[in-house]
Amino acid sequence: MAAPTPINKTEEEWKVILSPEQFRILRQKGTELKGTGEYNKFYEEGDYKCAGCGTPLYKSSTKFDSGCGWPAFFEGFPGAINRYPDPDGRRTEITCAACGGHLGHVFKGEGFKTPTDERHCVNSISVKFVPGNAPASI
Repeated sequence: MAAPTPINKTEEEWKVILSPEQFRILRQKGTELKGTGEYNKFYEEGDYKCAGCGTPLYKSSTKFDSGCGWPAFFEGFPGAINRYPDPDGRRTEITCAACGGHLGHVFKGEGFKTPTDERHCVNSISVKFVPGNAPASI
């Protein structure tokens, strides 16, 4: 998969496109309450795309039950997710590579039996699920 095309919008443009809660999380780096997200205990086949711009981020085959209270994935599509160390140095933020929308955080070395030994802890509201054979747009 090719690297996503960068999407540049003003914060005012994002406010028109996103719901207030999506804006708070995707653009202001918020976090939804633990255990409340639509995709926390959701395991259907398909893809998860950025709720802001529609860029494909994760395959359902990379989703696993970590018990953390948010959707967990062990890897994203190549080039779809950027990583930035948080200022506190304890976590690494993950964002959509195309629009910069905040997805959550990635953690390494927690002992999960996954191919990458990573847990992408993602806010449900940051992504949109598209079933296996659905059209590419959201």
